[in-house]
Amino acid sequence: MERKNAVAVITARGGSKRIPHKNIKEFCGRPIIEYSIEAALKSGVFDEVMVSTDDSEIAEIAKRAGAAVPFYRSKEAAGDYAATHEVILEVLEEYEKRGVTFEKVCCIYPTAPFLTADVLRESMERLEQTGADGVVPVVAYSFPPQRCFVIEQDRVKYKWEENRLKRSQDLERYYHDCGQFYLLRVEAFRKERSMVLHNTIPYIMDEMKVQDIDTPEDWKLAEVKYRLGM
Repeated sequence: MERKNAVAVITARGGSKRIPHKNIKEFCGRPIIEYSIEAALKSGVFDEVMVSTDDSEIAEIAKRAGAAVPFYRSKEAAGDYAATHEVILEVLEEYEKRGVTFEKVCCIYPTAPFLTADVLRESMERLEQTGADGVVPVVAYSFPPQRCFVIEQDRVKYKWEENRLKRSQDLERYYHDCGQFYLLRVEAFRKERSMVLHNTIPYIMDEMKVQDIDTPEDWKLAEVKYRLGM
């Protein structure tokens, strides 16, 4: 069995519902998946940059961009309810069938145009320096959730009344997943079968470098942000 250091797995199934052909839709002049592939290749920290897909059109675009597509995703792992960790486990198992294992795996989403090679390199360095089992990019909520409203019987009220008069800067900062990548040690990942392991460190991102892309409105906002940052 050949043991390698790291593989980047870009997860790009073909069945997007809210944004048809989302993973290869043109984003600022290029198929959006190309940005993820380019960042992974330029980082220089992966032995292999591959795309896990069930779609031949996605596969062709991925290969033209320099990624490998050594096998197609199974029907089970391409369904609407397949979890990300199941997709990654399937990829690792398929490589093992071909006589290759990896010490680290980086799951990269195909709709992450703000991801850069530098961020991936720095994340790999932090993983090694800290002895962590995982790295996940996070961003702070722009408004403190502790002061959120709920609506009851058509009336607005504070969810937590005790925070009503507290200053924003006095409240604990909350963060959320950026939806860009998960860098994991394979051994720990296999044990926990989760994308966020117990021994995971954060990579804190700037809000202008993050945008969930789930709706057409999200897509437009992401393009505006991307062009502003160019």
